[in-house]
Amino acid sequence: MRRTEVSYAQLSPRKRRRLATRSLLRSLLVSVVIIAGYFLLPMTHLDGTLSLALAAGLVVVALLLAWQIREITRSPYPRIRAVGTLATSLPLFLAIFATTYFLLGRNQPANFSQSLSKLDSAYFTVTVFATVGFGDIVPVTEIARIVTIIQMFGDLLIVGLVARVLFGAVQHNLSQREE
Repeated sequence: MRRTEVSYAQLSPRKRRRLATRSLLRSLLVSVVIIAGYFLLPMTHLDGTLSLALAAGLVVVALLLAWQIREITRSPYPRIRAVGTLATSLPLFLAIFATTYFLLGRNQPANFSQSLSKLDSAYFTVTVFATVGFGDIVPVTEIARIVTIIQMFGDLLIVGLVARVLFGAVQHNLSQREE
């Protein structure tokens, strides 16, 4: 017996809400796993490979975003998919930098104005992302400043370009439906 496909518009409002809720909960779960993984997984020294690990992490975020943007254009609920994209990509992006700062501080304590715990590293990452910059934790060495500059450029890309592309993907999907 063959199952016929039902379009999203043909679903009952209750079924649509259930699908939307499931999608958002899945994104929330992924976010929680990323954050828990950052705080719970052991981190070791990555002496010469830290820059390579940072680059690989950023490539993973870029590939994840590209895949998710493509999925938004195909999704029956693009707005919710876009929120889910941000809910998973942003914590991953921030966790990559928090990990980098933590390992930079652990490998060479002089990289920052104080030694960094995992919480301190996450705090510094978020203050850079939010452009608050309280000044209590400061990158001191050139390598720490370079990584911070890379995060600042990445933050601008996430906030500006990625948000615009996500919005464009949602608009594209919705305009395709109208035609």
